Amino acid sequence: MNDNVKHERPNPARASAPTGQTPYSAWMRTDTLHSLQNPVSDHPGEHAWITSVQVSELYWMLIIRELQMAQAQLRADDLMQACRTLQRVVAHHEPLNATWRSIAWMTPTDLLSILSRAVATYGKDTALQGWTYRHMVYLLGIKEAEHLQHFTPQPQRWDQLRQALTEPSLYDDVLAYLHRNGFALPETALDRDFSVPYAPNQAVEKVWCDIYADPNGNLQLQHLGETLADIAEGFSAWKHFHLMATRRTFGARPAYFGTEGIAWLRQTMDETPFPELWSARGSIGDPPTVCPHMHK
Repeated sequence: MNDNVKHERPNPARASAPTGQTPYSAWMRTDTLHSLQNPVSDHPGEHAWITSVQVSELYWMLIIRELQMAQAQLRADDLMQACRTLQRVVAHHEPLNATWRSIAWMTPTDLLSILSRAVATYGKDTALQGWTYRHMVYLLGIKEAEHLQHFTPQPQRWDQLRQALTEPSLYDDVLAYLHRNGFALPETALDRDFSVPYAPNQAVEKVWCDIYADPNGNLQLQHLGETLADIAEGFSAWKHFHLMATRRTFGARPAYFGTEGIAWLRQTMDETPFPELWSARGSIGDPPTVCPHMHK
């Protein structure tokens, strides 16, 4: 051991929990955490509703931080660490998506009895007002500027989302990484207005085809591609659960701006991140000359 290394002595004052707290409760802020569920109705299931939504909010913020970390790692050309970070995003989607089970018991009568009291207490609500979800979606590359209008009452969040809208998404950083590492990507996919929806490009699709062309080559990049596919699947699964929960508890009532809620959500099912990673699947691999199931 190097005798010149100074070891900091424990500071008892700094190590002890505040008066009336255990180290666990001080670290996890349990007293504050369990004071945040404030029902507005007499419905016995409202605690489950609030808890489910708040847990989702926490996981969305966790995913935001992970995506931002992966972007920084890609910009530093640290692919291995970026993949490790993105694998955590895949893991986070499991408990996030499972939160729907906590409110699967709800019928339209249950939901509307809670929502009616929430509207009477706080005003008309829409799920589009969730800034953490919108930030995550922008980082995943689904850029829709019109959603900013919901956050004008929250100037700080409006600024935060506007920044996320105009800056590169995770996929933009993936493409930039591929470009720096020798793959021929078109300028239109690299130097563009990041605030507008990404337009799929055949040249980008070909890059993914080239990455997967040799199953024993580009293994790290193939691992990146499969991790991105896992993230897209987890995100799409959450949207599917949202759609089914809406069908189950809300039906065909008008919702967002007078549009039927189910119709509004159904169209979002096609918003899949990393588009060429998926479209390239139709060209990767060597199919049999004649499909064995094709009728002669």
